[in-house]
Amino acid sequence: MIIFSHKVTPRLQYVALFLSDYYQHPFNLTSDGHVYDNEQDFKIIYAEQRFSEQDLHIRPHTLLFETDKKKFTIECFSHNNYVAFFKAPGDLAFDLFASIFFLLSRYEEYLPHQKNKHGLFSHTNSLAFKEGFLRQPLVNIWLEEFRQVLQRKFAGIILQIKGFQFIPTYDIDLPWCFKEKSLKVHYGNLIRSALKGQLKKAQLRINVVNGNAKDPYDSYEWMDSLHDRFHLSPVYFLLVALKRGKHDKNPGIKNPQFRKLIRTLSQKYKTGLHPSWHSGDHEESLTDEKAVLEEVAGYPIDSSRQHFLRFELPHTFQCLQSAGIMHDYSMGYSAVNGFRASIASDFYWYDLQKEETTGLKIHPFCFMDASSFYYGSQSPGEAYEELMYYYATIKKVNGTMITLWHNNFLGTSEEFCGWKEAYEHFITSVCGSLYNLVD
Repeated sequence: MIIFSHKVTPRLQYVALFLSDYYQHPFNLTSDGHVYDNEQDFKIIYAEQRFSEQDLHIRPHTLLFETDKKKFTIECFSHNNYVAFFKAPGDLAFDLFASIFFLLSRYEEYLPHQKNKHGLFSHTNSLAFKEGFLRQPLVNIWLEEFRQVLQRKFAGIILQIKGFQFIPTYDIDLPWCFKEKSLKVHYGNLIRSALKGQLKKAQLRINVVNGNAKDPYDSYEWMDSLHDRFHLSPVYFLLVALKRGKHDKNPGIKNPQFRKLIRTLSQKYKTGLHPSWHSGDHEESLTDEKAVLEEVAGYPIDSSRQHFLRFELPHTFQCLQSAGIMHDYSMGYSAVNGFRASIASDFYWYDLQKEETTGLKIHPFCFMDASSFYYGSQSPGEAYEELMYYYATIKKVNGTMITLWHNNFLGTSEEFCGWKEAYEHFITSVCGSLYNLVD
């Protein structure tokens, strides 16, 4: 496939590379009319005027030919029962290339915006939320239609799409509820529980500390069993903050039981770094935390997900790259589930500040337990239904479904009663059909 444009820019190159990877078919660019005319391959004209009726014509928006970041009005419209924007005459009715770039680059997150209570970009600022497509993998939907358009236009073209994948991921913020705490912490919490009349909680703490009961956040063996049963390959993200504080409450990295847990998980599964809140304000801590996790895990760490999903573009992702991180799983919102970049497939990050395609691959997730519980006030049953909606939606477009859970939701804590069962029900429903396994 060759695409003609009067000007080949880094932004347009990014889109061409993305399409090449998505369809597993080369999309080459040229601004040379002679090269284009002599090309025998399938042709796309990305220009104001159509050259030939035999070629596919997409009339461009100016976005891919600019180098600045400016606020402009986007008018959405309904096209074939889905949302589209950058409307333009041509064979697609809108500029697909510019639309993809706008969403994947997270262009709107570079613009002035009202931040949330954590000082981060809020989902309420996004075009997807305002126009009602936050719960849709819109880029995948567009690309499925684009594939059909290309196949009708060009007989013999072969465009392969990666099949549906499900990847469970976990953030280990607090490995245990009661275990591995100091006597000072235990005494303080026991007094607070007594004053609040939480005698059952106080007794459970005593039993756990004395070894007579399992810690309510200790769900690791149960998760192992679930993964083995359905042949799952999860990714664990471990918080190993070296300077603990209000938002970073993991055990000290010298704690023998914490080190044992890290080694156990790392030996069986892919593990990544969960950069601390502190590292967001002190860049050098990111490198230190990564080095510590690598020392305990016993192998290089190339993946991460931000604690509290705390990232700001482009600074955070530039820091990750400098630290040697090649895969990031932070692309989602903490307050609501859905598709932050409007896609259910991985993609390379485009640095709008430097105007270049990077080697950092983004793996977006669509569902987080904490979003449903704390922000959505959902019951376990409602969370299950939402999970099944995302499964059906993503499977339809052959995307990748990544979920984010925490070990404390999958243990025996009364606070999260029913969530473990909802997750197991979801895994059984999805993986049972995928692998033809019987519960």
